[in-house]
Amino acid sequence: MHEVAVIEDPAAAEASLDPMRSRLLAELAEPGSATSLAAKVGLARQKVNYHLRTLEKHGLVELVEERRKGNVTERVMRATAASFVISPTALAAVQPDPARSPDRLSARWLLALAAQLVRDVGALITGAAKADKRVATFAIDGEVRFASAADRAAFAEELTQCVTSLVSKYHDESAEGGRPHRIIVAVHPSVPSES
Repeated sequence: MHEVAVIEDPAAAEASLDPMRSRLLAELAEPGSATSLAAKVGLARQKVNYHLRTLEKHGLVELVEERRKGNVTERVMRATAASFVISPTALAAVQPDPARSPDRLSARWLLALAAQLVRDVGALITGAAKADKRVATFAIDGEVRFASAADRAAFAEELTQCVTSLVSKYHDESAEGGRPHRIIVAVHPSVPSES
């Protein structure tokens, strides 16, 4: 089971967003059968089986084992990932495009960049899984508390200069066999965690 999987297919996204199927995905972090899940979610086993078949069809759950119980074969399933992210690719016609109105100070542009990040990294993960390889990535996450709006603006300016200098130092347009990498640096107010 993967820690996170990206859903790119619109039909798979639709299947995952059904409240009961979403609950079944959460329950299937640990393997379970339709019978054991029916007791947890308060549905008939046949109805749970229907939902499981739909999730399986879209690659969101997988068969772990089959057990014979009398005349019945019980299928034990588990989610293919502990959590899922829906890629903007699933909404291809209306997915955000940061190129439409680039504005470094716009929260909506930041959201469009984040959507692009989910789409791109999702595609990389999918391709790497098919090739049985890992994706070379790097991320930094931190928090800074500014004393004033002026300090925040000064920080943004200094950060821009540092990143620009670093990119200039290492970027080599003519590197034979070189591979371009995207850099996204974002600063936004922290959202309090739910306790």
